[in-house]
Amino acid sequence: MAEHDKDDSVVESVTEKISEKTHGHDSSSVSDSDHEKSKSNPDSLKSKIYRLFGREKPVHKVLGGGKPADVFLWRNKKISAGVLGGATAIWVLFELLEYNLVTLVCHCLILALALLFLWSNASTFINKSPPRIPEVCIPEEPVLQTAAALRIEINQGFSVLRDIASGRDLKNFLTVIAGLWVLSIVGSWCNFVTLFYIAFVLLHTVPVFYEKYEDQVDAFAEKAMIEIKKQYAVFDAKVLSKIPRGPLKDKKRD
Repeated sequence: MAEHDKDDSVVESVTEKISEKTHGHDSSSVSDSDHEKSKSNPDSLKSKIYRLFGREKPVHKVLGGGKPADVFLWRNKKISAGVLGGATAIWVLFELLEYNLVTLVCHCLILALALLFLWSNASTFINKSPPRIPEVCIPEEPVLQTAAALRIEINQGFSVLRDIASGRDLKNFLTVIAGLWVLSIVGSWCNFVTLFYIAFVLLHTVPVFYEKYEDQVDAFAEKAMIEIKKQYAVFDAKVLSKIPRGPLKDKKRD
């Protein structure tokens, strides 16, 4: 009997140890899974954050990356300020001083050629070396790459205009018409040089402002988009849905 009791106590102690180990393993696995969920929750929350125009990349990547994006985002303040100052000087010359482009180019060339000519001839009298004028040669490959990229963008633009003109998408049609109308109004207020300068200044101010106050701007844009969609739904139900549309083309093929 004593040996039987000892065997029972040994079995009970072994089962208790096994149950403790399995319980500890389960609790640790549950805690690990909870920890992983808590780690994954911030990522899921970040992915659900509304971004302007549905972008998924940083502002630097959206602008193409590289040196142009660095200039637009003022990564190097001296270069960005120099580029913006040069554009401002050109705008002042053409708009405020009413310089003509051909006149300005001719005057600059006259001044540069006169200085180089006098320096080359005077170098023999003053015992100084003549100026080293570099040879300028435009490489063929970058020109072809730029032309190919420009051709692709122009063809895509023509394709979009064709789809809009064919009556397939009324929403895009109204958006393009409204944009062209606003652009025509802005163009009546100022000439092409001023319009180009305004766009250039906006490229040097809006991206850096948006990058600095990204969360606030995205939150405001989300509320604005919700309100715009509500108003568009009302307008679509009352007006657009009653407009007869043309026959749809390019249906699904068998």
